[in-house]
Amino acid sequence: MKPDEIDELTSRWEEAGMPSSLITALALSKRMSRINLLFEQAVKAELVELGLTYAEFDVLAALNRAAPPHRMKPSELSKSLFLTSGGISNVLQRLAAAGYVEREANPGDARSRWVQLTDEGRRVATAAQQASAEAHAALMAGVPEEATRQAADALREILAHVGRRRYR
Repeated sequence: MKPDEIDELTSRWEEAGMPSSLITALALSKRMSRINLLFEQAVKAELVELGLTYAEFDVLAALNRAAPPHRMKPSELSKSLFLTSGGISNVLQRLAAAGYVEREANPGDARSRWVQLTDEGRRVATAAQQASAEAHAALMAGVPEEATRQAADALREILAHVGRRRYR
């Protein structure tokens, strides 16, 4: 396999005398970050055409995946998308101003509200999800499906261990 830019870093880490277990963890982290950045760049390039930010796309997609009537509480969106309550609030304000979501009272809990996709929001969410799928397919073109599956399975196992840790 041809060396990548991370291999150059690992050589320097080895020369610096870092333990091999730390080098392996750093190489994993750097490769995951690099792959994530490439996916985000590819998707963001498509979202620009729709006038959406990545965070707006994430919220629209989450609402579109929700069972009809395609609504969730802001706290549910925040938790499922790993966004702060302040971050989700800003995104929801922009989406409401664009006419993609509506906020309505929650009759079961006066302290919370529902966020629901509008018809236009569903149309834009569907278009954005299609654009994201195409960006992912283009980025992964030529990567053997078996390699992708093995990587996803290995990352699932790692996430099962590290995902339990909580940091301040």
